[in-house]
Amino acid sequence: MQHFIKKLTLLSVLSVTPVIAIHAAPETYTLDNTHTAITFHVNHFGFSNPSGKWMADGTLVLDEEKPENSTVNITIKVADIVTGVPKLDEHLQAKDFFNVAAYPAATFVSDKVEIVKHGKGKSKVDKAKVHGTLKLLGVSKPVVLDVKLNKAGVNPINNKKTVGFSATTTLKRSDFGMGAYIPDISNEVKIEIEAEANQ
Repeated sequence: MQHFIKKLTLLSVLSVTPVIAIHAAPETYTLDNTHTAITFHVNHFGFSNPSGKWMADGTLVLDEEKPENSTVNITIKVADIVTGVPKLDEHLQAKDFFNVAAYPAATFVSDKVEIVKHGKGKSKVDKAKVHGTLKLLGVSKPVVLDVKLNKAGVNPINNKKTVGFSATTTLKRSDFGMGAYIPDISNEVKIEIEAEANQ
């Protein structure tokens, strides 16, 4: 009888062990700031839609089994704005716009991931809405990013596990106290994000 009990216990342990191994723990990735950029577009007097961009640092905690539990924490280097026009960069850095002397950075911290489209094969998710708080010019507002997972795999250059995303959103700059030249320069700002993160 004791032999039977021991055998049954061993079989129980063996049957549970693969299940534990299969469930992967959430993994932390660091944004690759050489392949991560946030680009903005505004309408200029109705004539054109000029753009500029920032670099960003941050971390992503990715739960592949339960992607809705994933989180992101990003710091945007607002002071390092680049439009390709140095005089315009200076104007955007000034008090009329980003006031980088007082607020050199902005942050985005997620608080919810809403799955929109599930992926195929190994990918658990293809598209999601990432809800969070954007803090810009000292003002915190809720923002939703429409995010697409481009690829997850090993980067052939650095041999690190890598994930890549594209994301978009639209903001009203007046929500953050930036009202200069509205409506001649549009209140709405379109944001596009391209990001890679490595383990």
